[in-house]
Amino acid sequence: MKKRLLNGLMVLGTINAFAQEFQLDTTKVHSLKEVVITDSRFPLQPQHSGKNVIVITSDEIERNQTSNLAEIINTKSGIEINGSRSNAGQNLSTYIRGGNNRQVLVMIDGIPVSDPSQIANDYDLKLIDINQIERVEIIKGAASTLYGNAASTAVINIYTKRASDEKVRGYFGTSIGTNQSTEDQKGHIKAFQNALGVNGSVDKFTYRLDASQRSLGGLSAVESGTEKDDFVSQNAALKLGYAATKFSFDTYAAVDAFNADFDNSFPLEDAAFVSKSTQYRIGIAPKYYYKGGTVQVNAAYSEAKRDLESSYPASYDAKSWVADVFNKYSFGDNFHSIIGFAYRKNEVTFTDEVMDETLDPYINFVWNADFGLNINAGVRLNNHNAYGAHLTYSINPSFHVDFDDRFVKVLGSYSTSFIAPTLSQLYGPFGANANLDPETNITVEGGLEFHSPKWMVSAVYFHRNEEDFIDYVTIDPITYASEYRNTDTEFTVEGVEVDVILQLAKNIDFMANYTFTDKMEKNVRLPKHKANASVNLNLSTRQHLGARFQYVDKRTDMDFVSFTNVELGSFTTVDVMYDYQLIANRLKLSASVNNIFNEAYNELVGYSSLGRNYRLGVKINF
Repeated sequence: MKKRLLNGLMVLGTINAFAQEFQLDTTKVHSLKEVVITDSRFPLQPQHSGKNVIVITSDEIERNQTSNLAEIINTKSGIEINGSRSNAGQNLSTYIRGGNNRQVLVMIDGIPVSDPSQIANDYDLKLIDINQIERVEIIKGAASTLYGNAASTAVINIYTKRASDEKVRGYFGTSIGTNQSTEDQKGHIKAFQNALGVNGSVDKFTYRLDASQRSLGGLSAVESGTEKDDFVSQNAALKLGYAATKFSFDTYAAVDAFNADFDNSFPLEDAAFVSKSTQYRIGIAPKYYYKGGTVQVNAAYSEAKRDLESSYPASYDAKSWVADVFNKYSFGDNFHSIIGFAYRKNEVTFTDEVMDETLDPYINFVWNADFGLNINAGVRLNNHNAYGAHLTYSINPSFHVDFDDRFVKVLGSYSTSFIAPTLSQLYGPFGANANLDPETNITVEGGLEFHSPKWMVSAVYFHRNEEDFIDYVTIDPITYASEYRNTDTEFTVEGVEVDVILQLAKNIDFMANYTFTDKMEKNVRLPKHKANASVNLNLSTRQHLGARFQYVDKRTDMDFVSFTNVELGSFTTVDVMYDYQLIANRLKLSASVNNIFNEAYNELVGYSSLGRNYRLGVKINF
């Protein structure tokens, strides 16, 4: 089977190469000119933004249709998503600039999403379908002033696709592939994905309906297992909109669910355990336009239900209410301001029903001076029902010098953040401690960027100090009883991120990044060195060939059998992607080979990792 798939890819490429003349695509490198929004909530050109913002464009997402969102994000500087290379049901740990899940805020269309029943009160990236995503913006560094509790190391803002300007447009996509480890290379088809949707515009109204299903099997969760652990997910989303001259209204409803088989972790062995997770989301976003500004409301309700069928069965039901009311006003072209109030309430049923809520007024402004100085600054008063008021603030100056169509930018920032303990840490079933104090972070960064129409180089240094860090500590070495506690030690994280984007020719793009992270006191599962690179070649107006490389340095992990630290070796993976539009913008074939050299490695002690895998896909637009 493996030989047949490889031969099929080679034949497909040969046929397509002769099917039409070799042409150069005049598409530019979109990442060099992308307007960014998330760092200020105003659309800013890169030279006017004081943050090093990562933009995952619609083109990049289209080129990686056989990947999931976590895999794509994991190729960016400063980011390591542990578990994204393992069994599909593996828990994802998002380490950004040395932080963990609790310090990363995920938003969908500007609205925070999470599961309050989770220990980290985080959002599971396995829930969202790649076919619904238009683009992603990632701000690295503290952004608590604009986005509140938990946005201390990064904000991941996922923008879903908009409706077409035509009355009716639709798509259907399907893919098949393998899902196997390094040791098991039999080439059996075990991965299936289907997605379809319809959207359009009628007068002032817009609509969009998307649905998808994904199924993976054939890979045991634990490395020593022989039982295959399946993963099945379903997604459905409906978006409706209305737009007039001075008023617009958007509303949505979505349901995302997955069932994931998993194995016993103590001891590590096969088990018929199942994790079921479902999240419902509804929201509205009315907006009123007036001269120089807008008034907007983002309001949403979500409910997360989780069931664990294991030796310790459990069921969780969590609810969240979110409302953000803000006024954006621009004093001319150079001065932008935003003032708002954000409300959030979380409820979870453990043994009893528990809740927390926050009400935060905030203000932020951006000044872009004509002589090149940019200042992004703001303040937020976090009002927590249990912990009272905490002031967070940020100052983010930058300065750029233009040279015709090029510019050089120097940036820096000083930001504070406040992270309240989660409901699970305070009242949950494992190690709860109702006497926890909030964590506080101070982040300092500075960097230099060089931009031209065909290349970009940036280098950023970051330093973060964590106080009252909440850790899960053993309080009885005999029974291994553990509890969440604030640590007395201040943790320091520092590092350097380097990004390079080059347009080598009209039809060749190259991107690379390197991250050095030194989490001096705690470095579990976090590589000190990590590097990514990708090359994208537009063979013609209809053909694209891409390759990406990833190097991950050695890491330390805890072996929960011996309760000792184990060093996991470094590893390198190479992926290859190819797509061909048989009918321009209508019918596209895609193929990929991940971990093409079948590199053996471990993300987690005792758990399976993905070996060489193949994907074939078809997408039809109508």
